[in-house]
Amino acid sequence: MSTWLFDLGNSRLKHAPLRDVGQAARLVHDGLALPGGWDAGLPARFDEAIVASVAAPALTTQLVDALTRRCGRISFARTASVFAGVRIAYAEPRRLGVDRFLALLAAHARATQPWLVVGVGTALTVDLLDADGLHHGGRIAPSPTLMREALHARAAQLPAEGGAYLEFAADTADGLASGCEGAALALVERSLAEAGALLGARPTLLLHGGGAAALRTRLPASTFAADLVLEGLACWARAGAAASPA
Repeated sequence: MSTWLFDLGNSRLKHAPLRDVGQAARLVHDGLALPGGWDAGLPARFDEAIVASVAAPALTTQLVDALTRRCGRISFARTASVFAGVRIAYAEPRRLGVDRFLALLAAHARATQPWLVVGVGTALTVDLLDADGLHHGGRIAPSPTLMREALHARAAQLPAEGGAYLEFAADTADGLASGCEGAALALVERSLAEAGALLGARPTLLLHGGGAAALRTRLPASTFAADLVLEGLACWARAGAAASPA
């Protein structure tokens, strides 16, 4: 059976065959339409598509419409209270984004140890998972990219891009890069400290998302996973297949 995985976020679409998530394609979109040629790497026909989406409903519909022409079955990953050894903190599972949920599944599948899972995309998300698979909750904040865009939208003279991180910048572009990236770094570092106090041991920092590279160099003890949500989607698919009757 040929199964493909699709992770549709607010700014990127990733897809990969279930048999090898390492072959992931990563495509940027504008939130309104899928980019031209996004499906060039897909086979003309395959058996099943498994989708995780946090994008707008209209964009999700575009993806589903395109997939119906290629495969016989489409299913969606959903956040569950308990799944594959992970128990989430949210009383209402649907309120935890499926991307965060799948990232937790992937972290727990990597090793049964404490993890601080940090996603850097449109938003910056932080989730704490202990060695027993218990989710202790997390935080949501604007990513450095979104901070820059929001400042530029309110004050056009402040550039939305450019600049270099410095501890004390001497011009505006560097000041913006340093302030926005520094705010994210401070949130991650505080979360690590508080997580260590809560669990009695400092968790391993696991970074993922398109904006993670900018923070990674200043978080040297971190582990980087380019496609963590896809990894979690693969966990979801395999656990579901194992639970299905033969």
